[in-house]
Amino acid sequence: MKIFLIEPDGAGGMVHYAYQLATALSRQGAEVTLITGHHYELGHLPHEFRVEPRMRLWPAIGGAVSDSPRAAVSRRVFCRLRRLGRGVRYAVEWHRLTRHLIRERPDVVQFAVIRFPFQLVFLRRLRRAGIVLTQICHEFEPRERGRIARTLNRSMSGAVYRSFDRIYLHGEETRDRFHRAFDFPRGRTAAILHGSEAVFLDLAATPVDLRARLGVEPNTPVALFFGGLRPSKGLEDLIEAWGMASPEVDGVLVVCGEPAGTDPGELQRLAERCGVGATTVIAAQYVVLDQVAAVFEMASVVVLPYRTATGSGVLQLAFTSGRPVIATNLGTLAEDVSHGETGLLVEAGDVPAIASALVKILGDSAEAERMGRAARAAARDHSWEPIALDIVAEYEELLR
Repeated sequence: MKIFLIEPDGAGGMVHYAYQLATALSRQGAEVTLITGHHYELGHLPHEFRVEPRMRLWPAIGGAVSDSPRAAVSRRVFCRLRRLGRGVRYAVEWHRLTRHLIRERPDVVQFAVIRFPFQLVFLRRLRRAGIVLTQICHEFEPRERGRIARTLNRSMSGAVYRSFDRIYLHGEETRDRFHRAFDFPRGRTAAILHGSEAVFLDLAATPVDLRARLGVEPNTPVALFFGGLRPSKGLEDLIEAWGMASPEVDGVLVVCGEPAGTDPGELQRLAERCGVGATTVIAAQYVVLDQVAAVFEMASVVVLPYRTATGSGVLQLAFTSGRPVIATNLGTLAEDVSHGETGLLVEAGDVPAIASALVKILGDSAEAERMGRAARAAARDHSWEPIALDIVAEYEELLR
């Protein structure tokens, strides 16, 4: 079976997911090709499948962002112009991609995120060419936009989703919400697990003393937030909760990730207003691949205070690293976190509940270690091999 996986982002969590799934599909006997952006960051890893970094797009990971008022105004103007230019560039690359796929004639083309409604034109061309189209739907709601934008997205996305022969979603609750949002046959969707993130632990990490770099004393408990700094991630809730918890715990809050719509300087100023500026570290940067394991090794607990979400690969990073979590009970987070066993679940936006959970875990190292062991055991239930086995079996049925 000839399967092409399309992941335009050559860096970040989406291509990490695609790499691990492509490996698992190959081990089930499929002939797999990953088409991605030319800024492909995993080229140094061993591959059991073919990679074509042919999409000439912008880097998925940006650089440092100034938080001065003048820079903020300039950035807003620049971003609007850049978005228009990128839309045109994206359309050109999709035209090239579509022609390439029609020439290659794979049995199945599997997509991830569909960013623009105009991509429907290219999906229909591929369907007319007789190619089976599927999607791993990581997200079907625009998290960072208002109600009007979400309504427009829902009305325009329905036709895009109807182009797929099969759509996979992470978790049954997410699948149910998808069907409530879109008129799509339930028999053409399936719920799958999010695979573990063992690839990060298999890497030979670059020796680095992250605690020294971040100014965190040895043996100091660390509450870690990891991931893109986005408004939907609830970072303000976390910092306010840290301010409430800090009188009862001796520790440091580390917020680590690339800015993506949230001003790191404003987060630090919020920490100062909450009286925890000295125990809050805002590491606003992308973590290179071979240092991810070291970041999680430093953590005592990983916090996912999301205000809206369908799921998160960070949860599997924490579990694979043997770290307990504090997570809001949204989407697959509520399904995958066993409350009191692998971590603690709280209501989204409930700052006192997040604070109480921080005190409970950071104040009891034995309990944190027990939960961490249970989390590592839970990660073994998210092996990629059975996920790939089910997908290959369904693809064989589709082709018949």
